[in-house]
Amino acid sequence: MSKQKKLVVLTGAGMSVESGLATFRGAGGLWGEHRVEDVATPEAWYRDAKLVLDFYNYRRKELLSVKPNAGHIALAELEKDFNVQIITQNVDDLHERAGSTQVLHLHGELMKVRSTGPGEQVYDLTENNYETHLGDKCPYGYQLRPHIVWFGEAVPEMENAISLVEQADIFLIIGTSMQVYPAAGLIHYVKKDVPIYLIDPNEVGVHGRGIHVIKKGAGEGMKEFSKLVRQG
Repeated sequence: MSKQKKLVVLTGAGMSVESGLATFRGAGGLWGEHRVEDVATPEAWYRDAKLVLDFYNYRRKELLSVKPNAGHIALAELEKDFNVQIITQNVDDLHERAGSTQVLHLHGELMKVRSTGPGEQVYDLTENNYETHLGDKCPYGYQLRPHIVWFGEAVPEMENAISLVEQADIFLIIGTSMQVYPAAGLIHYVKKDVPIYLIDPNEVGVHGRGIHVIKKGAGEGMKEFSKLVRQG
């Protein structure tokens, strides 16, 4: 298979479920104890920054306790045969830890923080230093906040994501409800003759032209998908 063939992959929370990370929505969802409005909006930050910081500290602790699953690893291995570009709605770093080298994070990254100052400089956190507290400031003296795109904020990487989808030779969707915009709208930028695959154990409300549905979780689904595209 030519290395030049571009496989563009859109992943959502379902991608990381098999690693032990809960999805945001539904019973047992990660935000069950917190309303979205209290931890993931600019208004929440201005109202109670400590609660928001504590919430993301907890999420980082959880993330550091889990590992990439078979789905993440299978995607990374496809880089041997394809130019794989992942667009993820997830804020975890499991794609990178599995070995994927081209990952665009639409909604920010949990293991990064950024300055609330005018430059909005971004800083990496480490496994040994992953917590952020009130009073933790950037070198320019501004409080640090999670490097997360909160509800109600613009999605800075959206234009780059659209550009990638427009270049796709194959488009794959894994573990996303396709209900969260603007990410859900990316499917409309896939060229007409490009095959679209969907991996999800649940019914996903994606309508339009023929989509090859693999009704399995990320690990088993990626195993089947890898066979299909390598044969093709």
